[in-house]
Amino acid sequence: MSSLVKKYLMALSGIVLIGFVFVHMAGNLQVLLGQKAINSYAHTLQSLPLPILWGSRMFLFLSVVVHVVTAILLIKENRAARPVRNDVEVTKRTGWSSLNMGLTGSILFAFIVFHLLHFTIRLIHPEFGEWETRVGSPDNTEIHDVYRMILAGFNIDLVSVFYVVAMFLLCRHLAHGVSSTFQSLGLRSECWKGRLDLAAKGYAWIIFVGFSIVPVTVTAQKYGLFSLYDPDVFSTSALRP
Repeated sequence: MSSLVKKYLMALSGIVLIGFVFVHMAGNLQVLLGQKAINSYAHTLQSLPLPILWGSRMFLFLSVVVHVVTAILLIKENRAARPVRNDVEVTKRTGWSSLNMGLTGSILFAFIVFHLLHFTIRLIHPEFGEWETRVGSPDNTEIHDVYRMILAGFNIDLVSVFYVVAMFLLCRHLAHGVSSTFQSLGLRSECWKGRLDLAAKGYAWIIFVGFSIVPVTVTAQKYGLFSLYDPDVFSTSALRP
């Protein structure tokens, strides 16, 4: 596989992931609107026809695999082609985000695995899957209480810190990756380079704030700094298995 093909595959899979994180962030933010909003949203997603639900999941998974594999191959290829004597010069001309794309990408991959085990597969806290409610149900039947699960998950300080740190690394990764995607596809000219770099950084910080605001506000309410979430659901007894 040529370097050009690898760059195109990495860029195209990156576009899929860039779009997904924005949609995922927008969905997560509905927890700020209350128990009914986030539970209804989550139930709607889970109720999609199986071909659409699992088709989208497999497409997303494939995009992650393609992005990771092509990134590893390109990193190895670049290291093999770059003499050691040029390392100092390259470091001077390249920012932290670019130099550490492999490192941040690896940490983010580990975070994705943890996130799936935490909130999606619920292997870390199996009791999360047993929590049901009628709040947000379209027909007043029992549905999964995503609102309660999110509050319980972020009531653990270490988990909240890990999420915020991971989102910061995602921010740094996107700040470089979004702009590089246009370059890989041949859509970034010198005239537009500065504007695209600025837009990429702006998008990255929006993602960071959007994802971090939930664990931060949950932790803040836990320590009595303010009350944003339903106190009945937020009570210690409600968040216990």
